[in-house]
Amino acid sequence: MVRRAGGRSQSRFDHPVEEELLRAEEAAALLGVKRATLYTYVSRGLVRCVPEKGTKENRYLRADVERLKTRHDARAGHAAVASGALRWGEPVIDSSVSRISEEGLSYRGHDAVELATQGHRFEDVAELLWTGHLPLEATTWPAPEAPWDTVGTTEPSVRNTRSSSSERSGAPSRDTRQSASERVASETRDALLVSPSALAAMLPRDTPPLSSLAALVPLLAASDAGRFAAPVEQDMLRARRIIRHLGAWVCVAQAPSRVSRALKEPTVAASLATAWDAKPKRTAELINLALVLCADHELNTSTFAARVTASSGADLYACISAALAAISGHRHGGACDRVEALIAEVGRPERAAQVVHGRLRRGEAVTGFGHRLYLKGDPRTPPLVAAASSVKPEAPKVRVARAVMDTMRDAGHPPPSLDWGLVMLADALGLPSGAATVLFSLGRTAGWVAHVLEQREQGHLLRPRARYVEPPAR
Repeated sequence: MVRRAGGRSQSRFDHPVEEELLRAEEAAALLGVKRATLYTYVSRGLVRCVPEKGTKENRYLRADVERLKTRHDARAGHAAVASGALRWGEPVIDSSVSRISEEGLSYRGHDAVELATQGHRFEDVAELLWTGHLPLEATTWPAPEAPWDTVGTTEPSVRNTRSSSSERSGAPSRDTRQSASERVASETRDALLVSPSALAAMLPRDTPPLSSLAALVPLLAASDAGRFAAPVEQDMLRARRIIRHLGAWVCVAQAPSRVSRALKEPTVAASLATAWDAKPKRTAELINLALVLCADHELNTSTFAARVTASSGADLYACISAALAAISGHRHGGACDRVEALIAEVGRPERAAQVVHGRLRRGEAVTGFGHRLYLKGDPRTPPLVAAASSVKPEAPKVRVARAVMDTMRDAGHPPPSLDWGLVMLADALGLPSGAATVLFSLGRTAGWVAHVLEQREQGHLLRPRARYVEPPAR
């Protein structure tokens, strides 16, 4: 009989096999604790035990010990950096993509801040995350085709029209669309047969850019019949195509005419600069800086969503859609939006102290300060703040942001998070509202793909267990 606290038993384990049981010293060693601590775990019902016949000793269920060890490892996974972040360590997944430690953030063993500040292209860093190898020369991903440039200007927004309507509109026939789909599937050509103007007609003009990208991904998937159970090399081709499209289509709801020009740019950062019609000379360079700093951050919510979806056998587009859905939440990707709102609330630098202290007095949060994994400050933020200050230090919103950060620092609060750096840079470059969230999300797409590939290589279905809690009596 397996005993729990209070002498209760569970008949399911009346006769556990030898391999399921551990001696006290074995269980304590596996947990890295003293035997007295092991007995405490038993008394709390965390580890079950069974009497050993012919002795006064107990044996301990290996499954309980290993489960408890996993929980302990999760909570201590970042050593002192993650101390107290109990919910941030679960569940645990083995990964070689990125590492967060007291030294900072690294991608496949390369310091993330150094990669960003030394000018490595975002494409290079994406390839590093996917393959484990940093390209020796700057990587250029092929520009996706823009078939709407050649099929006429009156293309219908709904593609399953009759052939006669297609002919009148100048849209490709069903046969033409099928051949294009086949070319996509074989990776000899990629063609998204929905024009920017057609998608723009479906979206309200004030659609946030992240929502536009979320709408685009299923359309990309629909054009790719060969997306299922694809080899790694083919999915990396898809990933390049997806990210190139996302960078160009970010403006589709507001300025669909820019999409074709943005697709022709040589890099993802340049595509974003063109899509946003940004004027400063260093825009693409500084957008690249932001993308690299956002490329991965271990197992955050959106990355976990991508990995769970990948573990089910879903295609790459579905995994990215799942991640985009997760990052749209106000507790994840929405942090940049809250920073933007706070800057707008402050309005002028001289009001920063009034607004900040007023919020603190009322018990309201001042968003974006402190990070549970970086007790000494988020290392990704200073390069972005420095970049914003180098471009346009006197920009009104940049000055407001700096005043808020100074006020929080003087009051003894933790340093600003990545979100402040992204918003400051977007404001300095004159990018539209919501651009900081796009930089965060599009940069993170590289990491999502890396984790999808890694999860597929590991090969198991992610299926966490729920601990049943008896509902309260009514």
